[in-house]
Amino acid sequence: MATREVSFQRIEQPRAHEYVAEQVRRQIMLRLVPADGALPPERDLARMFGVGRATVQRALGLLERDGLVESRRGRTGGTFVVGPVGADGSLRRVLADIRRNRAVIEEALAFRLDVEPAAAAEAAGGRRDDELERMREAMAEAAKAEADVGFMAHDTEFHLLVGSATRNRFYADAVERLRVVLNDPLVALPDSAIWHARSTTEHGAVLDAIAAGDREGARAAMLEHVAHTAQAIRVLLQAL
Repeated sequence: MATREVSFQRIEQPRAHEYVAEQVRRQIMLRLVPADGALPPERDLARMFGVGRATVQRALGLLERDGLVESRRGRTGGTFVVGPVGADGSLRRVLADIRRNRAVIEEALAFRLDVEPAAAAEAAGGRRDDELERMREAMAEAAKAEADVGFMAHDTEFHLLVGSATRNRFYADAVERLRVVLNDPLVALPDSAIWHARSTTEHGAVLDAIAAGDREGARAAMLEHVAHTAQAIRVLLQAL
């Protein structure tokens, strides 16, 4: 019997500066570093990543080329985030990206309805007390945020904390990847006190169930939350 020939494609090993750029890019896309916010100094980034300053400089060069950061000179200089929304707060770029990525966003919404409720159930079964406290802090900071930028940063933090509390890297990674895709449409939703209050109430139900170790309660609470969000994003997609 003939043996099937095995073939492989050559791969290009990403270089260190590309790893650094990708991690910083994720923080920006997750809006954990807001537009016009400063990144840590190069020497601090080098220490955090365990690389040389030259590697950090090459990584920042990639991000600057992509229009995500800019370098500013002077006493108050440094590297500042430009995107993904832009320092002027304009949503034009975001709306253009949403139109272009409509199919991916629809897939992410469908996937999220399965993944995040399951992640909440897993978190209810394995969360630590310190993780619960960080969830409470994120929820409290989101509730008192006066601007949508602050609300979104802490809202994102809450969901990432639920993912990490699963003790499962695949859930944690899936929650983060979903957030990267969905943060643009979330930012484009109308900023209102009613929306923020509703989200905070739903987060509270999720947190209460996780704190009580109620796996099915956490699953149901998170499903209600992400279903409401999916409905709002689909209305936005229809309007574009």
